[in-house]
Amino acid sequence: MTPALDERARIRAAMDRILSGNCQHSNGALTIVALAQEAQVPRNALTQRHPDLKNDFYAKVKERGQPTDSERRLRKKITKLKELRAADKEQLTQLATDVENLVRVVNQLTLENRQLRQQLATPGRVVRLLPAQPQPPGR
Repeated sequence: MTPALDERARIRAAMDRILSGNCQHSNGALTIVALAQEAQVPRNALTQRHPDLKNDFYAKVKERGQPTDSERRLRKKITKLKELRAADKEQLTQLATDVENLVRVVNQLTLENRQLRQQLATPGRVVRLLPAQPQPPGR
């Protein structure tokens, strides 16, 4: 047998093993990488020398009606990203509310500060000193 024919036979046998769940050399994932490992050929054998076998493998996987491993991983990733996006949206809403409240407080304090400065600037006003906070010894 020529190497190409032997390679094709190994790939076909590996396809059958993966699709039946009897893997010997791979993790059994429905991917070209796992198929190449199972057939013990380089991955580029499927992508460059035998693309018809690669397409045949994908067609058989699609016939099974089950999503591929990569599709499952992507769906999990999408779900996680949607959850993170919802959490970020909630946090942004809370931050916007906090900013509005802080702006109100700053405006109120600015107004009170202005009023107190005007009272201090008014001649004849008596300024009362408030008792200082007790300081710890040694200061």
